[in-house]
Amino acid sequence: MDKIQKDSKTDDTKREDEDKKFKIKAGIFLASVTGISALIGFGTTVAAAKKKDPAFFNKGIAGTREMTETGASLAMRALGWGTVYAVTGCSILFYTIWKLVGAKDMKEFRMKVGSALPRIPKNDPPKSRTEFSGLTDLLTYISTEGSKKP
Repeated sequence: MDKIQKDSKTDDTKREDEDKKFKIKAGIFLASVTGISALIGFGTTVAAAKKKDPAFFNKGIAGTREMTETGASLAMRALGWGTVYAVTGCSILFYTIWKLVGAKDMKEFRMKVGSALPRIPKNDPPKSRTEFSGLTDLLTYISTEGSKKP
């Protein structure tokens, strides 16, 4: 009997270790996708600005007498402060919600918040169309469906 209990405990610990590893891998994946997306977006914006007016863009990179601070350094400073404000504000908001709910861990938080939010009804089988022949058919369906009264 003791051997069965030990085996079940080792299975539980293995499962918990696998869950932790999966969560870490998922977090790394999401962080890398977010970082790559931000870099691509920032790079695309800079390239578009340079393509639109290269002479003025180059003036913004090198300082002049009229401008004591270059445009690039001003933009980086603004981006840094914006990031600080966004992260701080969201962290305070989420921490406040966490404390108001009174959860001890993420699972408990999910259950408490899920019980407070309205239920989303299941749509099985679908009550409306799900297949469309093309974009025109979809847009026609949306425009006629919105004008119908329930």
